[in-house]
Amino acid sequence: MPELRLTRRTVDEIPHPTSGQVIYRDTMLSGFGVRVGAKSKTYIVEGQVNRRTKRVTLGRTDLFPPETARRKALIMLGDMADGVDPVEEKRKKATKQLTVSKAFDKFFEARPELAKATVENYSRTGYIYLKPWANKPIGEITRQMVLKKHQEMSRKNGKITANDSFRHFRSVYNFVAATEDNLPPNPVSILSQARVWNKEQRRQTVIEAKQLPEWWHAVMSEPDYARDFLLLALFTGMRRGEVQRLRWENIDLDERKLHLPNTKNGDPLTLPLSEFVFNLLVTRKSKAGASPWVFPGNGPAGHLVEPKKFLQRVAEASGVAFTLHDLRRTYITIAESLDIPHYALKRLLNHRTSADVTGGYIIINVDRLRDPVEQIAQRILDLTNHQ
Repeated sequence: MPELRLTRRTVDEIPHPTSGQVIYRDTMLSGFGVRVGAKSKTYIVEGQVNRRTKRVTLGRTDLFPPETARRKALIMLGDMADGVDPVEEKRKKATKQLTVSKAFDKFFEARPELAKATVENYSRTGYIYLKPWANKPIGEITRQMVLKKHQEMSRKNGKITANDSFRHFRSVYNFVAATEDNLPPNPVSILSQARVWNKEQRRQTVIEAKQLPEWWHAVMSEPDYARDFLLLALFTGMRRGEVQRLRWENIDLDERKLHLPNTKNGDPLTLPLSEFVFNLLVTRKSKAGASPWVFPGNGPAGHLVEPKKFLQRVAEASGVAFTLHDLRRTYITIAESLDIPHYALKRLLNHRTSADVTGGYIIINVDRLRDPVEQIAQRILDLTNHQ
């Protein structure tokens, strides 16, 4: 490697190689030098720490003169002689500066393929529920902090929300730990070790047949956007997010079908439209205006985001407490009561059959689903006493 006395003039005169990098050693201070690339020149310092060579970048040569860089190098070489690893210290400093909020940012940047609903759920955890921790270094979140926060959220936000939030935090922490060597063990482990995860029981609620007429009457008294949102959810069994983000470009009224390119399990879904749903969408389309969304909203998302208010109004007016997912379960229950073929039912709900060898050989296209869809729609109308 070439050696020369590093001054402002000699550094400026060093030629750039056509490829690769060349290191020029300083004749005045052993371990100090300049690394020259095809387009860059950078001061470096190199020394031994516990018999292992460590090389550290000090900065670009256009930012400060060699004299300043040499003084920095001398201090760093002294630290190395005392056993201080500058590379390790730099990594520790970066880890201390990585806050909880920045950790979530890095997690999203590294996983651009995450479903929109997943991003929304994790964002709610990182930027809302754990907002008090936003500017805290993630490595300083302790087991006791996790335990206290989980208990607090369980009381304030609900047991399921608390569990979900700390599952999200655990995933983000594990991601950061895989890229940073100095983080302590994942503090969320305290919830398993202390056995304090909240017990979760899968909801099995549906709108019962005897409740449907009152529910229907209350829904029909709502503004058209709320009425159509709830009816579309009931008559298709689609998930909340799928209805919220439904776009006109994904609906083919000529072919009487709708297409969901992004679903919870990642598989696209194409559904035929029953006569009832077709008429509902035709009416909405005639009033749609310029919005690309079937259910437009006033917020930055562009589509309806929070249906809580009209769900509450319908529940109070009908006396039927329900969630949007209850409508999906009601759809499934009605479909099953009609003895809809098993594989057709799974396709309507976009449940995978990959674990079923036989199911992997059965191809159910849109036309084969039209009759089951119409049967389900007619049964719903019958149960609501719709005229």
